[in-house]
Amino acid sequence: MPQFSYRARNAQGELVEGVLDCADRAIAIRQIEQQRCIPIRIEAVGARPEAANKKESAAAPPAPTQTLKIPHNQLLIFTEQLAHLLHAGMTLDEGLSILEKRLKQPRVQQMTRTLHQALVDGRSFSQALREMPRIFPPLFVNLVAAGEASGALPEILAGVALITIFITYMVPQLTGFMGQIGGALPLPTRILMQIHHAIITYWWLAILIVIGASVGFRAFVRTEEGRLTWDRFRLSIPGYGRVIRHRYYAQFSRTLGTLIQNGIPLLRSLDLVSEIAGNRYLELKVTEARRAVIDGATLSTALGSQHIFPDLFTDMMAVGEQTGRFGETMQTIADVYERELDRNVAIISQLIPPVIIVLIATVVGLVVYSILSAVFEATHSLQFRPH
Repeated sequence: MPQFSYRARNAQGELVEGVLDCADRAIAIRQIEQQRCIPIRIEAVGARPEAANKKESAAAPPAPTQTLKIPHNQLLIFTEQLAHLLHAGMTLDEGLSILEKRLKQPRVQQMTRTLHQALVDGRSFSQALREMPRIFPPLFVNLVAAGEASGALPEILAGVALITIFITYMVPQLTGFMGQIGGALPLPTRILMQIHHAIITYWWLAILIVIGASVGFRAFVRTEEGRLTWDRFRLSIPGYGRVIRHRYYAQFSRTLGTLIQNGIPLLRSLDLVSEIAGNRYLELKVTEARRAVIDGATLSTALGSQHIFPDLFTDMMAVGEQTGRFGETMQTIADVYERELDRNVAIISQLIPPVIIVLIATVVGLVVYSILSAVFEATHSLQFRPH
């Protein structure tokens, strides 16, 4: 059976490489997408390197693109055609390579070539877009990043293209038309125009706010109180916090059980387990539980008083303490929460794409409604306008 080597991005944005045994290339792409990854490059093992790679190695590095700017209509064409190519089953690498040859506008070719090279260099598509702030606004980049994380990149690009059509072309034309006939724009259309004006005029302010918020957040979490607050908040985020908690339950019980089974004293084991939490709030709670154990409490009672572990966890731990099979019981607890973790991750991975698509559809629906309301208002004004 033929083999195909591939390079892809997983939901965490990490670069993944491997080899698949598949009947053909289309099946290889489907298998990669089933793993919640976005394929970047797929090649048959033993095949000759693509001519595009030879061109890239021989050509000079692309010119800087920080100041590159292209017309809105060219950006729309690029977005629509890339979405169509991805829908057809092509990888990002192949889609960008085709667009580089198909789109003849020099600045669009330069942009596409730079994006293609960024993928070859190992950066994600959203990271490459972020390096062209005069072409791709933050909203565009963030939507693409969400599509990469969810595996719904083609749908996201199609939605972005549709929104661009409405906001860039139809709304300004309707505004001019309503001004000519002397009609007033409906409230939804006026709101949409204000949003459009803010994006076009104050995009630089949005970038400054994002940079300032990022710097302020980093400074906040570097403090002890800030780190404690943030780590506690992470545990309470719906969905995400549940995954973090269950991962820690499995990690804590697996590590503690292994240490106890290998003869490490309980107090020393708790020291080691607290260091691997990766969460300052959980580390503090385990440290407090250790103090209670020193004062004579059982570990299950000490952890139960901290309210960081579920009752099932501490009840099973108490059974292990009473039966003298503590290490084995902790391994059993780890098995339980590892299965629960896998189930939660699978559910969340399945929910992310439809949620993003619903959000995109909602935005598109609101834009369409604002435009149609303006059309109906214009029709009404013309119908009852005195001759």
